[in-house]
Amino acid sequence: MLNQIVLTGNLGDEPKVNYSGKIGEPVANFDRAFYAGTNKDGSKKTSWIRCVCFKKTAEITETHLLKGARIAIVGNLDENTWTTNDKKKKKNHQIIVNSIEFIKTEGRGFSEAAG
Repeated sequence: MLNQIVLTGNLGDEPKVNYSGKIGEPVANFDRAFYAGTNKDGSKKTSWIRCVCFKKTAEITETHLLKGARIAIVGNLDENTWTTNDKKKKKNHQIIVNSIEFIKTEGRGFSEAAG
């Protein structure tokens, strides 16, 4: 079953790009902030989710996105599970990004190359 998620929000940190596989394909990771409702005290609640981009989308991320960029992403929700060195099972959710839409940020969050 295919799932699809669409989120808008700001990058919480600089994208991190690594090159994996035999041919060195780029893989970009970044955290995205999004409004998640209101706390009991009335303040806005922010949640974070890890986003992962591959190949061309990772290249675009590396070239054009900086911390604070407001973007919309379309992707698939993925559950990541692993076992720590001390044998504890861990899991988190991440979005495998299929496309990114740049949203105007009044000059914030985009490299000069993005124009």
